[in-house]
Amino acid sequence: MTLWFGDVAAIDLTAMASGTLIENLGIEIVEIRDDALVGRMPVDRRTVQPAGVLHGGASVALAETLASWAGYLAVDRERFHVVGQEINANHIRPISSGWVTATVTPANIGRRAHVWEIRIVDDASRLVCISRCTLAVIEQRSTYATPDTRG
Repeated sequence: MTLWFGDVAAIDLTAMASGTLIENLGIEIVEIRDDALVGRMPVDRRTVQPAGVLHGGASVALAETLASWAGYLAVDRERFHVVGQEINANHIRPISSGWVTATVTPANIGRRAHVWEIRIVDDASRLVCISRCTLAVIEQRSTYATPDTRG
């Protein structure tokens, strides 16, 4: 059984990310599983801090992006929209190059709120960051859109 509502294969998340922080940080969705969503982000000049390691804020941006996409895919998008309500992150180890991969899974999917867990690992599958994000589910049509149709 899948977590997702409706036909998610036809949804172009990359097109909706165009012109946003998601695109600027190089975040990509790499897999939509029945029970999880997987994305990745480069560790490069856009995502490191002055010490040369992955910026904690970039990890949080990756975590919230994946949680928000997961929430978006898990609701009836004609009736509901999701927004970030709270996020926390524990930064476990520094990384200075390569990619980080995030996997988001539900801790709880309720009618009015979702809680998502996001595990971020490096290219060697070592834990870099673990995060939890709460989304509010709002009763309004989703406003996620491509740049040409944004209001």
